Amino acid sequence: MPKLVILGTASAVPDEEHDNTHMVLVGQEHTLLIDCVNNPVVRLKRAGVTLDQVTDLLLTHFHPDHVAGVPMLLMSMWLLGRKHPLNLYGLDYTLTRVEDLMAAFDWESWPNFFPVVFHHLPARALMQVIVTEEWRVFSSPVKHVIPTIGLRVEFRQSNKVLVYSSDTEPCYQTVRLARAADILIHEATGETAGHSSASQAGAIAREARAKTLYLIHYHTGNPHLGSMVAEAARNFKGRVYLAEDFMEFEF
Repeated sequence: MPKLVILGTASAVPDEEHDNTHMVLVGQEHTLLIDCVNNPVVRLKRAGVTLDQVTDLLLTHFHPDHVAGVPMLLMSMWLLGRKHPLNLYGLDYTLTRVEDLMAAFDWESWPNFFPVVFHHLPARALMQVIVTEEWRVFSSPVKHVIPTIGLRVEFRQSNKVLVYSSDTEPCYQTVRLARAADILIHEATGETAGHSSASQAGAIAREARAKTLYLIHYHTGNPHLGSMVAEAARNFKGRVYLAEDFMEFEF
């Protein structure tokens, strides 16, 4: 049965209990890591996922709290003897910068390095990204301060739908992505440029007619963290929760 594990829930500054926001989708044949922060090896191991299991990596945008772990992930896979390819997905803006980042480490000179296949995604609404026997993944550009994509995952056997907003201001594309979603994971950094508040996340969930809302990418030092669910619930009558590290969702 496919499952999603939340590996981190913090915005740009993590703490002892909250890593930066990233997650992993685990299936029978494919395992998709969504964003890659710090050194993801330990978090994946704690979630019961080996590096060899990871078949795909999707980067939502090129900000350090979402991509800084890419060099460590690739180096760890290489040192552990990986031979099979890793598929790497993202917008052209994102992947060209990842290639520049890896070039700074002279990765093409690393001997016997495994294949990394870059998939440059067009910035189109509901772009089909990955299709397996278990799920279909779609991306849409959302409204952040740099080019960014949100994700919709449709599970083929259960007909359940999972949506992740990524970092974004409220926008129509997020509503469209989240239409009738069983679970909407929406950022709640605050009402600032390129981000959304818990209240705004609730309004998006209401407009999309989602069933359940999880708030993520929040300031861990926020003294009002406990009130965020109530803020979202003022605009959304479905179930609302605060996402926590290592939460699991089965589909």
